Amino acid sequence: MQRPALLPSKAEGENFAGYGYHLDGGLVPALTVELKGGPGIYFEHHTLLWKSTSVGIGVKRLSGAFNRFFSGMPIFMTEATGSGAIAFSRDGVGQIFPLHLSRGQELDVREHQFLAATESVNYSFQMVRGVANILFGGSGFFVDKFVASDNDGIVWLYGYGNVFEVNLAAGEQIDVEPSAWLYKDPTVQLDTTLTNLSTGFLGGSSFTLNRFTGPGRLGIQSMSLSPVAAATQQADVNATAQSAGALGLAAAAFRMFGKD
Repeated sequence: MQRPALLPSKAEGENFAGYGYHLDGGLVPALTVELKGGPGIYFEHHTLLWKSTSVGIGVKRLSGAFNRFFSGMPIFMTEATGSGAIAFSRDGVGQIFPLHLSRGQELDVREHQFLAATESVNYSFQMVRGVANILFGGSGFFVDKFVASDNDGIVWLYGYGNVFEVNLAAGEQIDVEPSAWLYKDPTVQLDTTLTNLSTGFLGGSSFTLNRFTGPGRLGIQSMSLSPVAAATQQADVNATAQSAGALGLAAAAFRMFGKD
């Protein structure tokens, strides 16, 4: 297996699928997207850094909103349209990078890593249960799923620390610390391995790794996303639930979106 390769952290005047963008900065980088009056982009609102006054901001509906609410996931995305520039970042040391998706291509991304995507990319999510989530107290964790269904598109992600990518051949495997994997092609299988460390002073403990089996790409981040950072990203959702009441907000979501 080849050693995972470090992804580029800089971009100036890149273009794909009708969008131009730039990646700037070091410890806490920023993504700037040039909108040209056509289809827009969507993002989580707390990632917005600045924008041109000519760029309009609105709310994007997400499918399955009723179920998303009870799963602790965001039920809205913010979308930007118009002509002008808009920039994004996150509150953490890391690396922004683009993933260009050709029409029909799919991508699996671990929760809390999404930054922005072009309007042509559809977004959904899936709960991962069973032994694969053993470090999450059995409650499971979410994988964001992006599909460029009708046209080419871009997904921009934020990896903590630096981001590396390895392209696994069919049947080729790699073991990764559970909080270190970042994204994968849907063709890459995710399993969990447990190594018993019941010798000497480590008696009774186990060593847990995620095992990925190719074919396909796998992204690895060098710094784990801390529970504090994950909780901060949900602060607005929690504050709304506390002020409006969970049942009231759920009822509002149900009235707006139904049971889709």
